[in-house]
Amino acid sequence: MREITFAEAIREALREEMHRDASVFIMGEDVGVFGGVFGVTAGLYEEFGPDRVRDTPISESAIVGGGLGAAMMGMRPVVEIMFGDFLMCAGDQIVNQAAKARYMSGGKAKVPLTIRVTTGAPGSAAAQHSQSPESWFMNVPGLKIAVPATPADAKGLLKTAIRGEDPVLFFEHKMLYAVRGPVPEDPDFTIPFGAANLARAGRDLTIIAIGGMLAKALEAADALSQEGIEAEVIDPRTLVPLDKDALIRSAAKTGRVVIAHEAHKRAGPGAEIAALLAEEAVEYLDGPIMRVAAKNVPIPYSPVLEEEVLPGVDDILAAARFLMGGAKA
Repeated sequence: MREITFAEAIREALREEMHRDASVFIMGEDVGVFGGVFGVTAGLYEEFGPDRVRDTPISESAIVGGGLGAAMMGMRPVVEIMFGDFLMCAGDQIVNQAAKARYMSGGKAKVPLTIRVTTGAPGSAAAQHSQSPESWFMNVPGLKIAVPATPADAKGLLKTAIRGEDPVLFFEHKMLYAVRGPVPEDPDFTIPFGAANLARAGRDLTIIAIGGMLAKALEAADALSQEGIEAEVIDPRTLVPLDKDALIRSAAKTGRVVIAHEAHKRAGPGAEIAALLAEEAVEYLDGPIMRVAAKNVPIPYSPVLEEEVLPGVDDILAAARFLMGGAKA
């Protein structure tokens, strides 16, 4: 299978869906002429024109609000929020309007709105451009949340989001854009929401890795294998809906669980997953559920301090070794 980058996979999904359905259009800051701050939408303006690839003012509330209105009137907008840190500038539009419109209308108002959002630390971007806000919105009924970790998942999940009838927050880790991987060329290739990916089979412990932490979890699993510890690695793919059955099955199989994500540890997505496993799988567990996440401080600008705050392979290894009977780091 041919290999393309994460960014190319997203662009391909957008192009295919725009050819497939004339109601699909793109809107956001610099997505048109400039091709997006990370170059993800490059070339689409030239191919589809300014009516379907729309540059907007710097106003997240206007971007999401305009997308919401278009979605409720029968269009399928894909709006881009350049940095996830600024999602709260559109907080009312997302939380009180988009998330609730279908429910409050008794299902009469569908909201096929896809909100593409960058997430994670790209390296020395400091406290206001490096956050992972996925869990902020897990508490809001009516929103779906996708966090792809591979180019194939980026394409398949984005096409599912665009074709759906509900608002979707689609989180793209900035450090994944250049990552290459196999991606099907089939224009109807989709991945259903709520279906976790078994990235690596194992018997001794489970590592649940979200988004950009998947590659680090797989690297840690390779290192553990050299020590005779076979780790199973699960990528949830979507946080809402969450494939709890797959997570519980893996926890029951291995008896030990490490959850890894780049969001801050306090009230991050790992907290919800840990609570779920504590409620529904505690009888299978042979030790505490360990969370590997960013420390509860703003993300520093200094590369040295940033590395200290963000979770890495060594943090996953320390948690895994502790569960296997080692000393707690």
